Formats: sequence, structure tokens, C-alpha cells
Amino acid sequence: MRLGAVVITMGTRPEELKALLDSVARQAGDPIEVVVVCQGVKLDGLPELPGGLRTVELPENVGIPAGRNVGIEAFGPGGRDVDALLFLDDDGLLERTDTAELCRQALAEDPRLGIISFRIADPETGSTQRRHVPRLGRSDPMKSSRVTTFLGGANLVRTTVFQQVGGLPDEFFYAHEETDLAWRALDAGWMVDYRADMVLLHPATSPSRHTEYHRLVARNRVWLARRNLPVLLIPLYLAVWVLLTLVRRPTKASLQAWVGGFREGWKNPSGPRRPIKWRTVWLLTRLGRPPVV
Repeated sequence: MRLGAVVITMGTRPEELKALLDSVARQAGDPIEVVVVCQGVKLDGLPELPGGLRTVELPENVGIPAGRNVGIEAFGPGGRDVDALLFLDDDGLLERTDTAELCRQALAEDPRLGIISFRIADPETGSTQRRHVPRLGRSDPMKSSRVTTFLGGANLVRTTVFQQVGGLPDEFFYAHEETDLAWRALDAGWMVDYRADMVLLHPATSPSRHTEYHRLVARNRVWLARRNLPVLLIPLYLAVWVLLTLVRRPTKASLQAWVGGFREGWKNPSGPRRPIKWRTVWLLTRLGRPPVV
């Protein structure tokens, strides 16, 4: 089973990027070819990898989903030159040398498995942040299970999924693009797994470190619903998230940015609308996350 890897970078963490690439090179099994997508930068001095290393230089930062889509296409239309693609944050590190082999084994054993979400652990404490466990509630991060979404910078996707349902939504720029893809994949009959034994080491961070986090989260939440949910569920889903946002008591500035993004989500086009089937709604519910929260 041929694996490739996509890493996007803005060139701000060169040492961490080199360490990540070294951890990919140390993976057991057949060598993995890596594509590094450089967003608005030119990189020199990257290590040579056993499977090969290519770079794609973009003139500007086009966002996370669009950058990853460029990386997918570097492996042919829909990534068809390989069987599956790893997507790894440029400041992450594969803890074990058998992660790629575990991925190959999981895909071989389960033909319906389309996406694998890794566990993200802080390199100093070994702890996993609650937001990195793609399940509701205070779920045990050491428990593997079927899930309804996945972590963007620590995952593997069969390229057949992209060829069947399309890539990540370019226009999202940041936030919720993984859920958009996961819902489309589940609707097409694929499954998504969270695997606690597949670990990417990554420093514990706050998502609000990203510029305009609150605006993009709100805007993309609306777009996610408009693109994917049956009409009857759209107002319910968004009403729940309005209430959850207020319960969390954001600062005045954060709430203003959130409200602006929410309005933007209704005002601007959300991209193609392909509502999921009601049987997929029931599947999401059975997996523990009905598409109203």
C-alpha cells in the first residue's frame, strides 16, 4: 500500500519541520514520498528523504484546506498516485516508527475505513487536549473508536475518498474543513476512526492563536450547515451553536468577531450544496454526535 504525506508550512518553524520530516523518514515499511507546500515562502536546506521530497511554492498563504488540496494534487488528480495520504502539521512529530505500518494494516483490514484521526499528545506532558478528541463529552483520549470528524494536522485519508467526494473546501481557509469532508465521506459510505495508538507529538496550544479565529469559526459553522445539512436541521444546528457560544461567555471583542463571522456565513456563498442523506444523519447520531451539535 503506497503512502504519501502532505505538509503545509509558512516557513516559520524550520527546525520543527525538519524534525517532522525526519520522523516520516524513520517510518518502517516502504518509504513515504512527501510533498511540502510552502505558503508564501521559499525553503532551502530540507533533508533528503528515502521516498523522495517535493516542494510546491505558492505565492501567498491560501489557507489550510486550499494548501492541503494543492498537496493532494501533487500526487496526481485526487492523489491517485498513492493509496493514502498522511496530513501532518509542520510543528508535529511522529512519536513511533510504526505509525505508517499501523495505518496500512488498518486500511487493509477494513475496506470501509476512509479516514484515520491520530491522537495528538503534548511532547512534554504526554497529555491530550480535550479539543483533540473528536467525540462529545469528557471522553478518554486513550480509547479508540469510530467518530464523525477528525483532526486536520494529524490524520490519514484514502485517496479514493478524495476521488469520490472531492477535496477540502478551499473557501473555509481555517476551521471546520475536516468536518465538511468527514460528513461527505460518511454520506458516501466511508468510516472515520480515531486511533489512540497513532500519535503525533505537538505542543499544547490554544486555537485562538490563529488570526481571526472567532470570525472564521462562526462563518464556517454556517457554511458547514448550509452546504451539508438537510434544510430542517440547519436552524436547529446553528441555534445550538449560538447557545453554546453564549454559555462559554466570550470576551466582548471575541463575541463581536463571532457575530460578524456568523453574519458573513449567511451573506456570502457557501459553495456547492450537497445535503447528506437522512440515513447519514442517523449514522452520525449512532456514532455519538448527531448533526445538531
